[in-house]
Amino acid sequence: MPIATNAFAHVRLTVTDIEKSRAFYDDIFALPVAFELPADADDATREQLSFLFGGVIYKLGDSLLGLRPVSKDGFDEDRTGLDHLSFAVADKAALDDAAKLLDDKGIEHDGVKDIGAGYILEFRDPDNIALELFSPKA
Repeated sequence: MPIATNAFAHVRLTVTDIEKSRAFYDDIFALPVAFELPADADDATREQLSFLFGGVIYKLGDSLLGLRPVSKDGFDEDRTGLDHLSFAVADKAALDDAAKLLDDKGIEHDGVKDIGAGYILEFRDPDNIALELFSPKA
């Protein structure tokens, strides 16, 4: 019998520079923080939050998105592992707004593309991780 599941619980990305990556994700997505180690944490709190590995975990709808500072090399979607991470948005207008936001922040992208089943906007984070915004057609 197969394992029954209906959603992702969380995704955690490894990054080379947590401060740089966190600034990017905070600026672009402004997701609420679910877990982070307080600067003044005592030993018990540090032990309890050791699963963060010095990173941060954001709340993303009913799931979580984490950043973990462990990687020393850059991202390559042609290696085994992650190809890209796609985020859902409400509609094409949200993609158009996102493209403008990326333009305003100087973040390269290929513009909104019609892929038949919907629209996508592709861009990359500071570690070159391929990110995508997706909107279904109305």
